[in-house]
Amino acid sequence: MRVSALHTYPIKGCRRIDHDRAVVEPWGLAGDRRWMIIDADGDQITQRDVARLALLRATPAGTGLELSFPGSVPLLVPQPAPDPAVTSVLWGRITMAATPAGPDADALLSKELGRDVRLVWMDDPASRRPVEPEYSLPTDRVSFADGYPLLLASTASLDRLNDWIAESGSDEGPLPMARFRPNVVVDGAPPFAEDEWLGRRLRLGALVFRVAKPCGRCVVTTTDQETGERGREPLRTLARYRNVDQHLLFGANLIPDTLGEIAVGDEVEVLDRFRAELS
Repeated sequence: MRVSALHTYPIKGCRRIDHDRAVVEPWGLAGDRRWMIIDADGDQITQRDVARLALLRATPAGTGLELSFPGSVPLLVPQPAPDPAVTSVLWGRITMAATPAGPDADALLSKELGRDVRLVWMDDPASRRPVEPEYSLPTDRVSFADGYPLLLASTASLDRLNDWIAESGSDEGPLPMARFRPNVVVDGAPPFAEDEWLGRRLRLGALVFRVAKPCGRCVVTTTDQETGERGREPLRTLARYRNVDQHLLFGANLIPDTLGEIAVGDEVEVLDRFRAELS
């Protein structure tokens, strides 16, 4: 098995950036989902709420980002300086601190997304947001990703899913991997082998990760990442074949045990179990 692709998403919900190599930090790949869009009440805005967010390009520029939508003039957004007047961001029952990016970014995003929004930056992931306790260690942390530092997906699993979609007679397939917004894609595993990796460690190159939990999918996967248009797949087909306790599963969530760099082409190896450490 090999790593076949690496991706980050600088702003939660934005278009992906492809990488040949990526640095693994405790809370995920470097630069992944350190920024997020929120509404006036501090609640997150994602593609679940606004499908057009898929069209937002957020390109690293120095320590900040260059933001653009199709047809818009790019806007350079510097990384904000530490500010004692931080913004409170709501995440379910958790309230976190984040630093406002500034009025220019807010104005561009509000215009393009058709609602009053703000852009914020997570300045210190080490002190902000723990991972779900049932599946993690007390020291584990995560950025603005949905729940875990990294998301892994398998090309063989996608191929099997696309076969099921074709067999159903749907005209929406085949779907690209971009629909599932992974950080790491692996080749060479049997379809849905990641189900058997849960509770085990996985070596990617020289680094080791815990396979913490399967990933339950949402409406974001029905969004064409090139156009922002919604369909019915893959949720309709996942509901038939991958429905476990009302969770439609595709992919697996990873937590890093060791830090460093991973690269496309790195060997992937399944290692020992770790569950006893969490009890």
